[in-house]
Amino acid sequence: MKLTIGHLYPDLLNLYGDRGNIQCMMKRCQWRGIDAETIEFTLEDKIDFTKLDIVLLGGGSDREQMLVCDRLRTIQKDFHDYVEDGGSVIAVCGGYQLLGHYYDTDEGRIEGLSLVDLYTEQGSPRLIDNIVLQNDAFEHPIVGFENHGGRTYIGENRPFGRVLYGHGNNGEDGTEGVLYKNVVGTYLHGPLLPKNPHISDYLIKNALKRKYGTDELTPLDDTQELEANASIYQRFVK
Repeated sequence: MKLTIGHLYPDLLNLYGDRGNIQCMMKRCQWRGIDAETIEFTLEDKIDFTKLDIVLLGGGSDREQMLVCDRLRTIQKDFHDYVEDGGSVIAVCGGYQLLGHYYDTDEGRIEGLSLVDLYTEQGSPRLIDNIVLQNDAFEHPIVGFENHGGRTYIGENRPFGRVLYGHGNNGEDGTEGVLYKNVVGTYLHGPLLPKNPHISDYLIKNALKRKYGTDELTPLDDTQELEANASIYQRFVK
């Protein structure tokens, strides 16, 4: 079995070490004997989504999001078809905002991809803190760090998690991130996946199920990762 991860525009959208999420997924595949490769795409590259199993859209500043905005519109249809076909996506911070219809900033509107029914508005002050989420679909809490000026509203979509500590999507409704089909959108940095091996495996399982019809994964020894996860949970929630 082989999985191919597409990393979109890492030269512009890698603000908080989002590449660490790629490294985590690659190693967790390789430890299980699953062949894995990552393809990095620049603004000049043509992206064939039919060859990709997981896509990472990382975070960037408002300026960098503006730079990629025009290019993203040219791939919108192919990206939309990939998502609707069950393609796995992990979109972090700026990448999460770009999943939606738009992000209104003081400098103007950044048009999104409209892959998920959500939108973002700039707010003040920035929402900066450690963050802990609960999602009953996962055995363990979801932990990370948030630093964003945007306030995101996901409407009737499922959130990535309910906020136990921190601010979340907008500091108002107690939600963080979004889950749509096999898309995960979130403000959690850190990077996210090394602290949350269960989320990494969720993405890998979804990709395997779509490509090979099976989501069975060999268990790994996640003792250290889950101890770190539990330490953050106990520090801020208990």
